[in-house]
Amino acid sequence: MPRVLAPKYWGFHLLALVLVAIAVGLGLWQYAAWGERRDHEAQDLTQVEPEPLQEVMGPDDPFMGDSVGRPVVVEGSWVDDSTIFVSNREQDDKDGYWVVTPVAVDKPGDPAILVVRGWTPAIADAPEAPTGETTLVGLLQPAEGSTNVVDDDPTDDVLPQLRLADAIQFIDQDLYGGYVVAGDPAGGAAGDAGSPATTDNDGTEGLAHADVDQLPEVGQFTALRNLLYAIEWWIFGLFAGFIWWRWMRDETMRGVDSQA
Repeated sequence: MPRVLAPKYWGFHLLALVLVAIAVGLGLWQYAAWGERRDHEAQDLTQVEPEPLQEVMGPDDPFMGDSVGRPVVVEGSWVDDSTIFVSNREQDDKDGYWVVTPVAVDKPGDPAILVVRGWTPAIADAPEAPTGETTLVGLLQPAEGSTNVVDDDPTDDVLPQLRLADAIQFIDQDLYGGYVVAGDPAGGAAGDAGSPATTDNDGTEGLAHADVDQLPEVGQFTALRNLLYAIEWWIFGLFAGFIWWRWMRDETMRGVDSQA
């Protein structure tokens, strides 16, 4: 039997294993707390006071990174006969479609922004598009743009993703460089993030609230203490493991020397 496995050393081995396991477990706990706090911070950022869309971005402005997930107020008129559907949108473990209708910001004929009114499991189940003036609050999102997704039937009103270049084919006016996910009247979740309240003729009736794809970026140092604690515990675990290994090596070498 190797010297280090002698029964008199079993307590030491057990203590080393327990210390390493505790250090790893506490490190994982702090790492999970770091992630949860950052997620919570991102969700909180979606609950700030909404600003008018025109104050956040103009119709010709590029989408800025700090606008992701920002609550905005959209006032204008629904664009008639311009509703499109975005396929392959999974929600609550069900596949379905986003129902998207543009709103001409300010007055008819002005540049429009795409509004995700909600989610439906089937196009046939989607309610008719709203008409007239509207005031709604939602979360601002950047337009999608993956070139790896191909539209199998460019002639229909179903798109594989919400790309402006594809959507503009169905709308006879300029589009803003992003879209808005209409909010939950109860201030509940549009996805896990939560969303601000909607107001008049927001077009969400008869639809499930759509998940928000992207959340705001949280601060670089948010929950940094939890991350540092996690690293500290892992370093302690490595140190304990090193001491354990070093002791076993030294004991093994002493055993070899005593037999020489």
